[in-house]
Amino acid sequence: MSSRSPLITHMFTADPSAHVFEGRVFIYPSHDLDKDMEENDNGDQYAMEDYHVFSQPDPLGPVTDHGQVLHLRDVPWASQQLWAPDAAYRNGRYYLYFPARDKQGVFRIGVATSERPEGPFRAEPEPIPGSLSIDPCVFADRDGEFYLYFGGVWGGQLQCWQTGEFRADGKMPPDDQPALLPKVAKLSADMLTFVAPPQDVVIVDDKGEKLKAGDITRRYFEGPWMHQHNGTYYLSYSTGDAHTLVYATADNPLGPFTFRGTILTPVLGWTTHHSIVEHNGRWWLYYHDASLSGGISYKRSVKVQELFYEADGSIRPMTP
Repeated sequence: MSSRSPLITHMFTADPSAHVFEGRVFIYPSHDLDKDMEENDNGDQYAMEDYHVFSQPDPLGPVTDHGQVLHLRDVPWASQQLWAPDAAYRNGRYYLYFPARDKQGVFRIGVATSERPEGPFRAEPEPIPGSLSIDPCVFADRDGEFYLYFGGVWGGQLQCWQTGEFRADGKMPPDDQPALLPKVAKLSADMLTFVAPPQDVVIVDDKGEKLKAGDITRRYFEGPWMHQHNGTYYLSYSTGDAHTLVYATADNPLGPFTFRGTILTPVLGWTTHHSIVEHNGRWWLYYHDASLSGGISYKRSVKVQELFYEADGSIRPMTP
């Protein structure tokens, strides 16, 4: 089953992170601006300034807009571009993780907190120390530990950190070299800092070899999502310029992850960004396309489709 129409039609939304809190599905997307801009590979057309939170009684049910929960002007350290967020619950509080450029134009990841899943959220005065790049995904493991996955290339600046320091002139690796990898760090008990510096999330092929930078149908680009099913850890992500959602699996949350296949073929529009959530025993893929705007890549809309596993644990490929 799926929602053939966008879930949200009164504004442009993208990058949906879906979670079940208090029995409802809460969606934490980015909010695309409804104005015309020039497009470039740096992503300047994605000029988002605030976040709204949405919820549903179930993935095919009506959507409630809980209003604006955080604005750029309320984030002391940020200068622009509130891109794809994610959320978590721990110790009686809700945590919103979000990327933004700092005053020097470098992407960092911030945290905002609330007593309610629908917000509003109050931002911490500084970003997470040691954070970088974009697309945070927070994952709660079975042992109670929480991990933050993140990273995106091109406009997401992951290529600028290959030396351990930010270099604005950082380049992508040559096609015959290993691809850049997403990062992961364990979160502290208060959910506001990293326990240790971020490390690479290694993704390999079925021979144990790291995926190459030129392997655009399989290598990592942006939008990591982590979930667990029947004891297996699933890392799914966007391949970027190949426009697909793919996945890899491992027996622990730090990897290495072995590439398994495609989840979703290309959508209308340029970017693909998603989340996977279980609700009442059924699994769902939340993603976005540009159908609401007629194909304008930076005016996107959230959709949902049911996701199915095969007997061997593989995910059944889908078309949008």
